[in-house]
Amino acid sequence: MSNTKLNNSQIELVCSDWELDFYSRPILEKNGKKRWELIIASSKNFCTQKNFYWTKTCPANKVNSIWLTEALKEALIEAANKGWEKPARIRFWRSSMKSIIKKSLENLEIDALVSRRTYSLFEKIKFLEEEVYPKEKGYVNGILAPNFTSTISNEPTPLPEAVRGDSLTISAITIGELKKAQNWPIEFGDIFPIEDSINNDYLIPGLRLFSENRAMALAAWFSSLEPVKLLIDNDRLILEALEDDKWLVTDLPKNEADELLKKFEEARKTSYGYQFISIQSNPFVEKFSGFWILQDIELQI
Repeated sequence: MSNTKLNNSQIELVCSDWELDFYSRPILEKNGKKRWELIIASSKNFCTQKNFYWTKTCPANKVNSIWLTEALKEALIEAANKGWEKPARIRFWRSSMKSIIKKSLENLEIDALVSRRTYSLFEKIKFLEEEVYPKEKGYVNGILAPNFTSTISNEPTPLPEAVRGDSLTISAITIGELKKAQNWPIEFGDIFPIEDSINNDYLIPGLRLFSENRAMALAAWFSSLEPVKLLIDNDRLILEALEDDKWLVTDLPKNEADELLKKFEEARKTSYGYQFISIQSNPFVEKFSGFWILQDIELQI
């Protein structure tokens, strides 16, 4: 969770994780080379209504950790000038860029976390790919922008027996309820503000897990997964997590799988693709051992 604190001069700074993407974009520059661009976004948090976004174009012949380290230093200076504290952790997901990004973050003493739980960044890239890149000279539709979701083709691994819990249900909560999540008693998890513009009556689909004796252990295990989104694949409920992990949660009867798929699609249309996972000892306790807001965002990146 994010928070705020004071620096030595008693100026209140906003503290948040960052999310980073350093990769080529669907644009050819005048020299015929692909555009490389660093994009940074602050993670969603409850302590501020503002976000930090920062971009910088990288020459194609300077795609290395030296350039990235210097660019990150610039971003840190600009963030500080705007009232943001240096992040303790930065998430990114590009496996092909892992060594460069990790080396740069190590140089700056910032923890690197390979994870697709980068929802602010996804939203920024979605805006760029739909509203900005197509209007630029040199834009190449499709060729330089492979479908991100199609790259995660590995077969799902069944959830370990130890973390399946005593029972599970497919459920739904309203957007209005989800907006109150910051006030819920939650031991493990990750929640963030929901857009005020979304109708409070819209329903958000999700997964509820119950374990009378091991709810806390289940929640701790799920927390280490960095859960990203739920999806239906061949009548199976799948959880995507971390960089490219896929977990088989359960098989579903076809009619239930079809109905849940419709709910996921409706949530993408009306509610930014929000989903949730909750873990409790039983359905009646008013306390969550674990609760995560998830988000299904489709990108061409």
